Amino acid sequence: MTRAKPQLVKARLNKLLPTQITVGMAEVALKRERWASLGKKARATALSDHWFPSIIGPEGQHYIVDHHHFGLALHQEGVKTVSLMILKDLSWLEPLHFWHVMDHHQWVHPYDGEGLRRDFSALPKHLTGLQDDPYRSLAGELRSAGGYAKDVTPFSEFLWADFFRSRIAPASLQKNFSKALAQAMKLASSQQARYLPGWTGVVPPG
Repeated sequence: MTRAKPQLVKARLNKLLPTQITVGMAEVALKRERWASLGKKARATALSDHWFPSIIGPEGQHYIVDHHHFGLALHQEGVKTVSLMILKDLSWLEPLHFWHVMDHHQWVHPYDGEGLRRDFSALPKHLTGLQDDPYRSLAGELRSAGGYAKDVTPFSEFLWADFFRSRIAPASLQKNFSKALAQAMKLASSQQARYLPGWTGVVPPG
């Protein structure tokens, strides 16, 4: 029995609906810088090779379940159309049941910038409505620096962000990001963090 191939479709970037409330704006800025450094041909290749995993929800709307940072960066850079991989068509469900299914599969992360769970109605209606969570930026930068391994656990960076939220003061993060990153690196190798996805217990050589 052959498995059905994933459905790939084109969609307008400004019509995609987020499934999280926050992003790390510092990470979005880095993705914009990388995009800006690409030539026309490289940009076309990057777009053709990249797809946004999505769910079709009520009224046929497309909800992206990953790559929010890249999506927002592309929108800010003026990109109009992207490719989607349809993971599931749930358009036939009533909204209440739709969100229950999304929650069950960990396809939605309705947590605000303070790490508090909100109602699904708090999810932004557009990528431009995503809010900044500096701790998500810290978690993303830490992973890039080798503080923990990339992991398939849904929203794993947000789990790391919440870990640091209670251990690194907001003022410290805003005042000196490099110092906060060094502190996060030490915390990431500690036994306190061993429950987190991608934990290695090793401080990368620096």
